[in-house]
Amino acid sequence: MRRVSLQAGFTLIEIMVVVFILGLLVTLVAPRIIGRTDEARVTKAKADIKAIEEAMNMFKLDNGFYPSTAEGIAALVQAPPRARRFNPDGYLSKIPEDPWGNPYLYSTDGRDAVVVSLGADGVEGGEGYNADIDSRALD
Repeated sequence: MRRVSLQAGFTLIEIMVVVFILGLLVTLVAPRIIGRTDEARVTKAKADIKAIEEAMNMFKLDNGFYPSTAEGIAALVQAPPRARRFNPDGYLSKIPEDPWGNPYLYSTDGRDAVVVSLGADGVEGGEGYNADIDSRALD
């Protein structure tokens, strides 16, 4: 009995064409993606701030007050002593950090809760990506 062996594979030219096409795609797409990381971090910080705000509002609905400034965002993860009806699962799974690795700042006057990220530079003030992101300024 005779065996017929068909060898299938790619030629060097075919491989070079594929590598060239991939290189061309990277050249066209990479500049659009690179440089948008700061923009993505700002968007994430805004989303985090809104989520923290919602958790604060749920805490207030359950307990009748916002956590004090001293209790801070940690009061959304673990019940502060004065909480009357704390959600057994908490309001957040963990204390979040902003996309630049800094803690979110929280303060309250008892009527309103304010959550702030200090932006890319981690310092109060700034412009562009270094600007503070304040819950009062979000729509």
